[in-house]
Amino acid sequence: MLKFTRRAAIASVAALGLTASAIPATADSHKMTFTLATSGSETDQRSVAMADVFAPMVAEFADYQVGYNGTLFAQGTELEAIAGGNLTMSIASAQELAQFFPEFSIFATGYVHQDAAHQVRVFNDPLMDPFKKTVEDELGVKLLSVMYLGRRHVNLRQTRDELDVQTPADLAGVNLRMPGTDAWQFLGSALGASPTPLAFSEVYTSLSSGAIDGQDNPLPTVVDQKFYEVTKQIALTSHLVDLNYIAFSKEIWDSLAPDQQLVVQRAADAAAAYGRLKQLDKENNLADFIRSQGVEIYTPDLEAFRTHVQAQYVGSEAAESWPEGVLDKINALGN
Repeated sequence: MLKFTRRAAIASVAALGLTASAIPATADSHKMTFTLATSGSETDQRSVAMADVFAPMVAEFADYQVGYNGTLFAQGTELEAIAGGNLTMSIASAQELAQFFPEFSIFATGYVHQDAAHQVRVFNDPLMDPFKKTVEDELGVKLLSVMYLGRRHVNLRQTRDELDVQTPADLAGVNLRMPGTDAWQFLGSALGASPTPLAFSEVYTSLSSGAIDGQDNPLPTVVDQKFYEVTKQIALTSHLVDLNYIAFSKEIWDSLAPDQQLVVQRAADAAAAYGRLKQLDKENNLADFIRSQGVEIYTPDLEAFRTHVQAQYVGSEAAESWPEGVLDKINALGN
């Protein structure tokens, strides 16, 4: 697996012609500008948390500007943009970080995180310190807080009469859209499917046209993106308790006064906590709405999925990159 360096990331951004001019100028010359790039929509709960909680808390010294739906930087290029000095913040996945640092794939492994509270305990535990330091030193990105994205489930175009998913064997040959990084593609294969890399912005039309057979996302994303309009069933595999990190430019962080750093940290933690509670509430209340749209929702054989998925990681290249003992420490922080 290719491991990128900060220099390579900056060169990549330069090759794309992405410069500081891509970032809008602040309206207040006395303030700095924090720019956020995200592939999510304006109504995505992570976007709402950053706009409604983070932005007001830093407003005294920083304007907040955001590019939704990948309009500022394309999905998967945000960390490179931060490393190149062209972006302040992103909402980064462990899978994206694993492209730079393979050891981060442990946080993108199926059935490792147990729930939202477990994610927070892991992020705040000393076991994360070496991971965070590596990202700061080698990429120039500071991970401020962890956001709960939700439990990811398999969504399919077919009806259950056509495809009833109870075990991983039932997903054989299913063209399942997964994001394009190695960690995501590995997880798709571990689920038993044929993973297909595809940008998030293309998922709806590809489901509608039949270019893909399905996708995996939490229920709030299914509703936010109206995926229920182009799917017939959801198997509640809960294969990944997914997370994002609030990623911040280390260069900009170091330029802040200590009291400003404290405000930014508190703002990130507050936004993450707000988003976490809202996302959990949505997860608990959206199943009935999705069913009302004609989508069948059911629980497959979770033990069969869990056993199969975890077995795929044993002896894999992804697992070889995990620091010794870290998985045991993560498990020990569980319920």
